[in-house]
Amino acid sequence: MNPKLALLQPYPFERLRQLFAGVTPSPAYPPISLGIGEPKHPTPAFLKQALSAALDTGLAAYPATGGLPVLREACAGWMHRRYGVTLDAATQILPVNGSREALFSFAQTVIDPTLADAMVVCPNPFYQIYEGAALLGGAQPHYVASDPTRNFAPDWDSVPDAVWARTQLLFVCSPGNPTGAVMPLDEWRKLFELSDRHGFVIASDECYSEIYFRDEPPLSGLEAAWSLGRKDFKNLVAFTSLSKRSNVPGLRSGFVAGDAAWIKPFLLYRTYHGGAMSPAVQVASAAAWRDEDHVIENRRMYREKFAQVTPVLANVMDVALPDAAFYLWAGVPQGFAERGNSLSADEAFAQELLTQYNVTVLPGSYLARTVDGFNPGAGRVRMALVAETAECLEAAERIARFCRSA
Repeated sequence: MNPKLALLQPYPFERLRQLFAGVTPSPAYPPISLGIGEPKHPTPAFLKQALSAALDTGLAAYPATGGLPVLREACAGWMHRRYGVTLDAATQILPVNGSREALFSFAQTVIDPTLADAMVVCPNPFYQIYEGAALLGGAQPHYVASDPTRNFAPDWDSVPDAVWARTQLLFVCSPGNPTGAVMPLDEWRKLFELSDRHGFVIASDECYSEIYFRDEPPLSGLEAAWSLGRKDFKNLVAFTSLSKRSNVPGLRSGFVAGDAAWIKPFLLYRTYHGGAMSPAVQVASAAAWRDEDHVIENRRMYREKFAQVTPVLANVMDVALPDAAFYLWAGVPQGFAERGNSLSADEAFAQELLTQYNVTVLPGSYLARTVDGFNPGAGRVRMALVAETAECLEAAERIARFCRSA
């Protein structure tokens, strides 16, 4: 067995399963899960029709790893409309089977495993694929301290120069998972300067970019680079997906875009990796990237939902409307830190909430790592408001009753 597999920690949802082992949820309430960030809004009818129509001609041939021109052009067109950037669809766009698969495999393209001191920098809290990709690629993860005063955004100034000097890859997530924080232009400028100085590659995870609550949409890494005159996107690759934007997580469709000098070796890696997307999925994906009406409606539903749910929870927890994404990153009431049992405050909160009110939330400590004795997710829980508004509101009202009685 590959010895690096032993370095991987259990995935958050496996830890959640273990936490709930032996727990009997209250039979007085039907179950509601806010645990997994899996979109539940309806898949657009036109997208299903496009997929069905493509089945007659799309399954009889092996797909090219580089993707169909029609899909690459649709992706490039969307990037131009959304961010105002101009991309060469042939050399700066690559369709992928969802951003998760691409984030992992891109790290295997970038990391040089012959360098014993190679490092991959990532936020903390974070999406665990970053850590797994680093470890299996032969690098050591460095978890960036977060700033609670800025919605747990990464504190890039906390990273020592000695770490930046050893860094080969930096994972950035904006809008962030689990916090919903969005990186402003000044932060991008800082990261570009660090990348130029030390030569590392930036992988920008942007899969939540189309669910936002402010008037100004989230800034893409490519948009930031373009506005700063970095129109070759040197050492920058962005990752995006249809899963959240179009409510099709089962389609497994996204694309990467950016520095052609990195897209080329990534395509080579994927050719051997077997990462080609089904032609039928490609045709349906092209239709999705060309349509914006369903995205506007999807965003409207999330805004309406968060506007109703957030105030209910803000009365009893440390939580506020995020910049973007579909999570609430909530601090649990102080009483749970004083339980004195073997569980952390967020674990105790999640376990007792399930027991008493049959609502599932994810402990924040499962989405972060302890560094210097501190876990930035401890004492917080992530709530994925992905179900319909009525169900999320019912969950919020149960949580409010639970907090008041704790």
